Amino acid sequence: MSPIGVQLHVQDTHVMIDNGILQLTLSNPDGIVTGIRYNDIGNLLEVLNEESNRGYWDLVWNSPGTPGTAGIFDVIKGTSFNVVVETEDQVEVSFTRTWDASQEGKLVPLNIDKRFIVLRGCSGFYSYAIYEHLKDWPGFNLAETRIAFKLRKDKFHYMAMADNRQRYMPLPDDRLSGRGQALAYPEAVLLVDPVEPEMKGEVDDKYQYSCDNKDSQVHGWICTNQPAVGFWMITPSNEFRSGGPVKQNLTSHVGPTTLAVFLSAHYAGEDLVPKFSAGEAWKKVYGPIFIYLNAAMVGDEPLSLWEDAKEQMITEVQSWPYSFPASDDFPKSDQRGSVSGRLLVNDRYISDDNIPANGGYIGLAPPGNAGSWQRECKDYQFWTKTDENGYFFINDIRTGDYNLYAWVPGFIGDYRYDLAITITPGNDIEVGDLVYEPPRNGPTLWEIGIPDRSAAEFYVPDPNPKYINKLYVNHPDRFRQYGLWERYAELYPDGDLVYTVGTSDYKKDWYFAQVTRKIDNNKYQGTTWQIKFKLENVDQGNPYKLRVAIASATLSELQIRVNDPKANALFSSGLIGRDNSIARHGIHGLYWLYNVDIPGKLLVQGDNTIFLTQPRSSGPFQGIMYDYIRLEGPPTSSSKN
Repeated sequence: MSPIGVQLHVQDTHVMIDNGILQLTLSNPDGIVTGIRYNDIGNLLEVLNEESNRGYWDLVWNSPGTPGTAGIFDVIKGTSFNVVVETEDQVEVSFTRTWDASQEGKLVPLNIDKRFIVLRGCSGFYSYAIYEHLKDWPGFNLAETRIAFKLRKDKFHYMAMADNRQRYMPLPDDRLSGRGQALAYPEAVLLVDPVEPEMKGEVDDKYQYSCDNKDSQVHGWICTNQPAVGFWMITPSNEFRSGGPVKQNLTSHVGPTTLAVFLSAHYAGEDLVPKFSAGEAWKKVYGPIFIYLNAAMVGDEPLSLWEDAKEQMITEVQSWPYSFPASDDFPKSDQRGSVSGRLLVNDRYISDDNIPANGGYIGLAPPGNAGSWQRECKDYQFWTKTDENGYFFINDIRTGDYNLYAWVPGFIGDYRYDLAITITPGNDIEVGDLVYEPPRNGPTLWEIGIPDRSAAEFYVPDPNPKYINKLYVNHPDRFRQYGLWERYAELYPDGDLVYTVGTSDYKKDWYFAQVTRKIDNNKYQGTTWQIKFKLENVDQGNPYKLRVAIASATLSELQIRVNDPKANALFSSGLIGRDNSIARHGIHGLYWLYNVDIPGKLLVQGDNTIFLTQPRSSGPFQGIMYDYIRLEGPPTSSSKN
C-alpha cells in the first residue's frame, strides 16, 4: 500500500480528501465535485465553469401523469454533510438531501444520499448514491439520472470509448454560432470555422458516441500535453443500469464531458421512464462507479493511457461487488446469490436435436412477461452470455424475487423461465437444462436479415459528403453518420424499395431504415416497400406465417398487405415506438416481434408480393428499422428441412 494514508480536511464551504496521489475537493454541504488535483495539474475540471458545473449528480423528474421524457432538471445538492468512514486506508463521505412535504412540487420526492470514497494508494475515487421514496410520499416520474464531469477544454482534447471509437474532438467553442451551424436538431452541429481548421466540414453530435450498456465499461479523455494524463469513467457493473444489456446511453462528448448514465429514455422513449405512484416505497443504489486517473511517463505515447484504462476496468469488474462501500444498502459478495445452468434452443425445422445457445443473453430481472426486461427501469438486472455450449453462470445477484429471461442471436423472440427465482444470501441455484422454443409454425420459405435485434447487417449508405464525422469513414459503425435518413430519397428518387427474394442481397438491397420521403420543404410522405417472391405450390387451405422482427420504431406504423396494395391492411401495428434511433444514429432501439397469419387463399402459385407500408409522415425521423423477416409455410409432417 501507499505509505501515505488518506487525509480528510473539512472546511466551512469545502471538503478535501487527499491520498497523496490526488486531491478531491467537494462543496460543503452540496457535495458537488469542484476540484480534482492530479499529477501537478491544479484542477482537471473546467476552472472557467462555476463550481456547481464541474462534477455533479443530476436527475430529470416530473409530476405523475406528465407524458413524455422531459421534465425538471435538477443538479442534486446536498443539505447535510457527514463523515461515514475516516481511516488511513479509506475516507467515505456522505452528502444527503432529505425531502419533506414543504418541498412538494419543488423537489423530487426522494431522499438522496451521495457518497464519495477515496482509498489509500488508489489513483481515482468512487461515487455512488442511494435514492429512496417513502410509501406515504407523492408520486413522480424519473426521466433520467446520471453523474457528469466537465473537464478542462484547454487540456483534454482526445476522447476514447473503444479501440475503434476514439479521436481528437472539436472544442466546445466550435459548436457556438459563428464557428458552428446547427443542423436538424440542436445536438448536431456542422463545424464551419473550427479552431482546428482540419475539422472544418465535420459534424459533431453527442449521439454519435452512444454505446450499448454491455459495451460501455470505460470511456474518457486524454490530455496529450506532456506528461499525458487520462480521466476515465469506469462502470464495473450493469446491475444498476436500466433497460438491459443492449440499452444505449451517452458516454463522453464535446465539452469535454464524461457521463455515467444510470437511467435514461434515449433510444427507447417514455417506456423507459419509471413512474412511481403515491403509496409505492422504492429504494435503489446507483453505482459505485470509479473515476480513474492515470499519467504517462515523459516521452511515453499518450494513447498508452487508454490501454492502461482498459486494464484498470478489468480489475474493477473483477472486484465487483466492492467490499469497501460502507452503506448497508450495498450488499457485499457473501450477501448475494448466484444462478447457473444451460440454455438450449429447440427449433425442429432447423435440427431434430436441441441446439446449444451459443452467445445467448441470459439474465435476471424483476418479474414480468417474456421480454419485459427491456422496458424495466426501476430495479436491478443481472446479465451474462452463454458459452458456446450454452452454459451460463450469473453471480453476485442481489437478494429478491426475479424471473430468468433470455434471447439468442440467430433466433427470434424472447425466453422466460416458467418458475420465479428467489435469491437469498449465499444461495447458489442450479436450474439445469432450459429449453427455449422460438416462434415457429412451419418451414422457412425465405428470410431477410439476421435475427439479432439490430439493423446493422442491412445497407447503410455513405453519408452526404457535406456532413461527415471522419471517425466513421470506413468504420463498421457506418450508421453513426449524420443525415442518413435523407439519403433514402436520393437512392430511390422515383419509387420505393423493391426486394426480390432469390436475387436481391439484403446487405446491398435492403435499406437499414424504412424512413419517410421528403417531397417539399417540411413535407414528407410515407413509404411502401415490396418483397417479391415465387411460390411453386400454395396450400390455400392453411395459413402461412409472416414473422416481422423490428429493431427500432419511431412514431411509426407497420401495415402489411399481400398481393393487393390497395386492399385493407391484413395487419396493422398501430402507432408504435418513440426510440428516435434514426435521428440519434442508433441501429436499434426497443425490440418488437409481430407474427402475422397470411391466409393461403391470398397467395398464388408463381409471383407474389408483400407490401410493407409505413404511412406516418409528419417528419424526417419517423420510421422502422427491421431486424429480420421470415415467411413460413404451413406446418409439415416432417420437421427438419
